[in-house]
Amino acid sequence: MGDALDKSMMRNPRSGARPRYRNIHITQIARYRLPLAALVSILHRISGALMFLVGLPFVLYLFQQSLTSELSFETYRAVVSNWFAKLVLLGLIWAYLHHFCAGVRHLLMDVDIGMTKAGGRTSAAIVLAVSLALTLIIASKLFGLF
Repeated sequence: MGDALDKSMMRNPRSGARPRYRNIHITQIARYRLPLAALVSILHRISGALMFLVGLPFVLYLFQQSLTSELSFETYRAVVSNWFAKLVLLGLIWAYLHHFCAGVRHLLMDVDIGMTKAGGRTSAAIVLAVSLALTLIIASKLFGLF
């Protein structure tokens, strides 16, 4: 056992037998290419934080404005019809849809569906495609295209 360990340690890492992994420096982060599954995971966290920190207060404010009185409902309509508020709502809609789709992906992974490297890449691509497609459909309705 000891001999096998010593022989494997003496192998030249540049010979092509095993890849050599190193940590990257913060200045190299822009050139680092993340796998698609890692990108979906990071976006899942960002979308959750966005919904909690921005979405919850904004939606509660809009809900309060819509229920208080007729005058406050008109304030609600004025806020929601503003183009900037529509962009904020669209960002929150994307965050919800992406978070939901990525959550379904994680639930499927919990029951051992899509646990291979190829399955993870495929499910990550599906999450991105479905969440962006649904966001575009809702954006076209939100901005009055149909």
